Amino acid sequence: MAAPKKGRRQPGQGRPGRALALILIALVALTGGMFLSGHTTPRLGIDLAGGTSITLQARSEPGQESAVNQTNMNTAVGIIERRVNGLGVSEAEVQTQGTDHIIVNIPKGTNEKQAREQVGTTAQLFFRPVLQLASGEPAPEGSPSPSASGSPDTAEQGDGDEATEGGDKATDGKSGEPEATPTTQGRAASGALKADATPSPSASADGKADPTPSPSASEDEGDAALMKKFEALTCTDTKERTAAAEGTKPSEPMVGCGQNSAGQWEKYILGPAAVAGTEIDDASAVIDERTGQWIVTMDFSSKGADAFSKITSELKTQQPPMNQFGIVLDGEVVSAPSVQTTLSKSAQISGSFTQESSQELANMLSYGALPLSFVEESVTSVTAALGGEQLEAGLIAGGIGLILVIVYLVVYYRGLSLIAIISLLMSAALTYTIMVLLGPAIGFALNLPAVCGAIVAIGITADSFIVFFERVRDEIREGRSLQPAVARGWPRARRTILVSDFVSFLSAAVLFVVTVGKVQGFAFTLGLTTLLDVVVVWFFTKPLLTILARKKFFASGHPWSGLDPKRLGVKPPLRRARRTVPADPKEA
Repeated sequence: MAAPKKGRRQPGQGRPGRALALILIALVALTGGMFLSGHTTPRLGIDLAGGTSITLQARSEPGQESAVNQTNMNTAVGIIERRVNGLGVSEAEVQTQGTDHIIVNIPKGTNEKQAREQVGTTAQLFFRPVLQLASGEPAPEGSPSPSASGSPDTAEQGDGDEATEGGDKATDGKSGEPEATPTTQGRAASGALKADATPSPSASADGKADPTPSPSASEDEGDAALMKKFEALTCTDTKERTAAAEGTKPSEPMVGCGQNSAGQWEKYILGPAAVAGTEIDDASAVIDERTGQWIVTMDFSSKGADAFSKITSELKTQQPPMNQFGIVLDGEVVSAPSVQTTLSKSAQISGSFTQESSQELANMLSYGALPLSFVEESVTSVTAALGGEQLEAGLIAGGIGLILVIVYLVVYYRGLSLIAIISLLMSAALTYTIMVLLGPAIGFALNLPAVCGAIVAIGITADSFIVFFERVRDEIREGRSLQPAVARGWPRARRTILVSDFVSFLSAAVLFVVTVGKVQGFAFTLGLTTLLDVVVVWFFTKPLLTILARKKFFASGHPWSGLDPKRLGVKPPLRRARRTVPADPKEA
């Protein structure tokens, strides 16, 4: 008969030290990531930090009910985000909720009235001829002013792109053509505004873009003011950039800013709007089969095709940069391609596009034709003081709940309560670090409902410990010692814990999907803490109890261990008394 192997573990014991080491390493890694990211506290929602929350609901135009879709909603989010950023807000968040809602959260310090006006109005997209172009970034101290000598450098985003007819060959914006030279353009176009005052052929060729050939004194003053505004404009300043186009009518020339493909800011003087964005029927990003490069295609309505044909026929005869048209969205130049031929109903914009940049431009062009409008469903404003009071009240409620749970565990479970308390602290540490990291990662913000979800999670987590402890106690009541009781009680306990947590997580998931706004914060936190409950029980509570079961304090059933056989009602096994047979009396 084979001898049993030495060191063989009892079923269910495993390697508890490895599990503990794994979860501790994970906690250290999360904590290190938190400090490396520079964020050591969770992002607070509007109701806790103070600010304005605006809920918009999308409405489709009659006959176009299918327009409320994910693509159009994402495009609208991008446009609204640009507007909010134009207010100088650095921590605003714009995101879709459900299928037809957009939530705009603007932190404290923002003008609520201005924010509501910016968020609720329809985007304005126009095609305007370029009159002048220069660098929009402040010149380094001591650097010479731009000369007219020209340079081979290219400015890709606007002047490096080229618009061509739908069937013509699209050229690459990296070619380094003269019109893409920032220094030459700034000098060459400097006379464009002055030339508007005389009936020169080049100025009169673009009648829609340039002022009247015989300007009055007031028009001269207007040109001088526009030129002064252009020279003083610094595009790297968000407030300056936003204020530059404020109050400008489509029929008036304007000053605007845009970034080229290198990420550098450029400033423009643009003529009156030649084509409105609402005349675009469709815009999409596709790969040119002949060149293998990403391009953006545009299709205009019949009215838009006539206007676009007229302006491009005028621009093609101009010198750079006056052969470009600026695509202006909410006062910002998103692209400024050059024109080499007359364009009509269909056109292509080619250049150094990536898939992402071409799709972004196509989305912006499409927004001018989106059959969507938004109505303000709700607006919530919270002062920073009220938000601080709500946060304090939430923390007090959580602290009271935690104290009550700890008191109950200590009274009823005694020594086992130490394991439960340490496990609760581990769960709290994991929850905190993950919430902090989710702030910069996905924009998660801790709001008051989320705090409520975390408080509810205390009970859910403590319930898992209680289920495990009771299963172990049941095994002890059946007469087993502690280590076998832990090994046999765990499989029974984990089934109950998994079913209970699955129900909680399912409830949180359904709540997250069907609700809109702040209630989702409650559902998200509840779902996150439920998942962490499973992790903590599996990788921390069970291994810790397995290790402590080997210690004399617990293994011997000390009265304060919470595993005292007498307190659990364990009855010692009955032993039968040896039956004595009386001896037969001996006869004398």
